[in-house]
Amino acid sequence: MNNDFSNLRKFVSPEVIFGAGARKNVANYARNFGARKVLLVSDPGVKAAGWVDDIAGLLEEADIDYVTFTNVSPNPRSNEVMAGVDCYREHGCNVIVAIGGGSPMDCAKGIGIVSANGHHILDYQGVDQIVAPIPPLIFIPTTAGTSADVSQFAIINDETERVKISIISKAVVPDVALVDSDTTETMDPFLRACTGVDALVHAIEAFVSTASGPMTDMFALDAIRLINGNLEQQVANPHDKILRENIMLGSMKAGLAFSNAILGAVHAMSHSLGGFLDLPHGLCNSMLLEHVIRYNYSSAPDRFKVIAETMGLDVRGLNSPQVQALLLNRVVELKHNIGLYQKLSELGVKIADIPTLSEKAIKDPCLLTNPRKSNKRDVEVVYEEAL
Repeated sequence: MNNDFSNLRKFVSPEVIFGAGARKNVANYARNFGARKVLLVSDPGVKAAGWVDDIAGLLEEADIDYVTFTNVSPNPRSNEVMAGVDCYREHGCNVIVAIGGGSPMDCAKGIGIVSANGHHILDYQGVDQIVAPIPPLIFIPTTAGTSADVSQFAIINDETERVKISIISKAVVPDVALVDSDTTETMDPFLRACTGVDALVHAIEAFVSTASGPMTDMFALDAIRLINGNLEQQVANPHDKILRENIMLGSMKAGLAFSNAILGAVHAMSHSLGGFLDLPHGLCNSMLLEHVIRYNYSSAPDRFKVIAETMGLDVRGLNSPQVQALLLNRVVELKHNIGLYQKLSELGVKIADIPTLSEKAIKDPCLLTNPRKSNKRDVEVVYEEAL
């Protein structure tokens, strides 16, 4: 028998409860995991929006003890992870619940890693560096974009080196994701736009990734369809439940796609940029997206043509350069329609910064699955075009 191992694919995902009110299952799952005391991880913005108290109330109703840790920045720092570990250990916690966007969820993953494995969180940079199983993770996203609630990624800011590190391991896939579109109603328009584009980038990069396959493709393409068809309207109509649920579903599907197919140059460069200037992750992705598509297009023209078709573009009879131009125009149009038109130079990036940014980007594991192989100069050129 001739077995073609090159076609084997692994697919990992958490248990997912999707839909309005999903968060209300948090106490039931905490009890199922034998919660002695829950560490409830969030950030000041989510707390101010009332979601921390909402989840705390659900735990209290079920007589489940908890302690809150909300000292998490928009780009979670390694020292915040280590402070969270101290809190987890001091209070004898054994289950972690995170409520928020990517920052609290990534911080919660980091707390779980270190509490079970010791050392410092930055020691786990890279792929499959985690040995011991981490505590049960129950995640409740309040943004529709980061997909940390379904992914095997944790992104932590190394504040000393001013770069975001990627930790990739199935050990950090949450045990349960309670994906509740009600929680996204409190997002402001800018965050709604940034996280929506982040989800779109997840789906696009997963579809053109060298590690893509049939299982990830179906999630990636449906995510592109949902986000392209609903994001502009949803940013303009934040209280529309159907639009919110469609974007939440698109975000979740994009997360399942990229968690298993990995990502590409947009995220490698975004991690470097976001760590260097402490910028919102989705905004970094937005500023780089069309420039990376242009750079990658010749290495995956058939796949980008499918993306264009999925975004509703009529590509019949067009040659490859024409399809590329049409796709780039749509990406820019979508971004501008939701208020994302910023350039790197407007946010403080200087030409002198680009060699440093590029040096860090080429070390990011996301670049390994980019459809076009890249060296430092390639990355520098893309950054320069995005200035």
